Amino acid sequence: MTKRRRVPQELGVLIVVLLVALVMGAMSPEFRTASNLSVLLLNGSVVTFLAIGQACVLLTGGIDLSVGSNIALTGMIAALVMQAGAPWWLGALAAIVTGIAVGAINGLIIHYGNMPPFIVTFAAFGISASIPKILTQAKSVTVSEPMFAFFGRGSIFGIPVPILMVIIAAVIVAFLLKGTATGVHIYALGGNRETARLAGISIAKNTILVYVISGICSAFGGIITTSRLMVGYPTAGSGTEQFYSIASAVVGGVSLFGGVGTILGAVIGSLLIAEVSNGMNVIGVDSYWQPLVIGVIILAGVLLDTNKSGLRKLAFWRKSRVPSTPGTTADISKDQLIS
Repeated sequence: MTKRRRVPQELGVLIVVLLVALVMGAMSPEFRTASNLSVLLLNGSVVTFLAIGQACVLLTGGIDLSVGSNIALTGMIAALVMQAGAPWWLGALAAIVTGIAVGAINGLIIHYGNMPPFIVTFAAFGISASIPKILTQAKSVTVSEPMFAFFGRGSIFGIPVPILMVIIAAVIVAFLLKGTATGVHIYALGGNRETARLAGISIAKNTILVYVISGICSAFGGIITTSRLMVGYPTAGSGTEQFYSIASAVVGGVSLFGGVGTILGAVIGSLLIAEVSNGMNVIGVDSYWQPLVIGVIILAGVLLDTNKSGLRKLAFWRKSRVPSTPGTTADISKDQLIS
C-alpha cells in the first residue's frame, strides 16, 4: 500500500504568483527586468515583515490592526534617539524595544482585560499614529547617522539587506512555530482555546508572545522604512500596510479563525501582494485601482477560508458519485454519505 503524498497548502498561492508574473511579464517587458524585481522585493520587504507577525497573531485567532502605525512610531523613535546624539545601533534597539512594548501592551490588555483583539489593536493603531505627531508636531526628522542606512540601502554579496533580514526572520519564526513546543501551543490556542487551557497551555503567555512578535516585526518595518528614506516620517505606515499584512497572511493560507497556516504561506502571500501592486504600477494602472484589486484578493481568500469545509464536503460528494464496482471503497463512502 503506497502512502499518499500531501500537497503543500502553499502550492496553490505559489502557482498564482507564477501565473501573475507571467501575465505581468507578457504585458510589460519592464516587469521582467532584474532592476524591477529588486524594487518589487525591496518594496515588499516591509509588508512581508508585517505579514510574518500578523500570521503569528492570526494563528491564535486574533488580529493586529496596529502594525501600520507601529511603523511610524518605531521609525520615529529611532530617528529621535539618533537626533539626540545616540549611535545608529542604539536607535535601532530603541525601535525594537518600542515594538516589543506595543506588542506586550496589546497582549496584556487583550488577555487580562478580556477584550476583543480587534478593538484593542484598533485603539493601539490610533495611539501609535498620534504619538509621533505629538512628539514632532507632525514634522519629519532627518537621520544623519550614515551607518543607519545599511538597514535599508545596504547589501551583502549583492543581496539587499532588507531581503536578508526578512529571510532570517521568516526562518526563525517558522522554526519557532514548527520546531518548538511554543509553536504547538500557539496552533493549539487558535484551534481550540478551551481545550488548550484544559491541556495546561498558558493562554496568557502565548497570547502576549504573538503580539510581541508582531510588534518586533513592525519595528523592523519601521527601521527599514526610516533607513531607506533616512528620514523619520510621523505618517509612515498610515496607509494600507496593515491591510496588506492581513491580505498576505490570508491569501497565503493562514486562517482568520486560527490554528491553520504557515509562515512560508504568509511570505508567498506577501510576494503576491507586492507583485500585484508593482505590476499595476509598471503597466500604468491608476493607483486608485490597487486597493480595489487587493480588496478583491482578500475577499476571495476569506471566502475560501470560510467555506473550506463546505468545499471539502462537495469534493467528497463528487468523488463518491464516481461509478464503481460493488464493494469498492467508493461505494462504501457513498453509502456512508447517504446514511
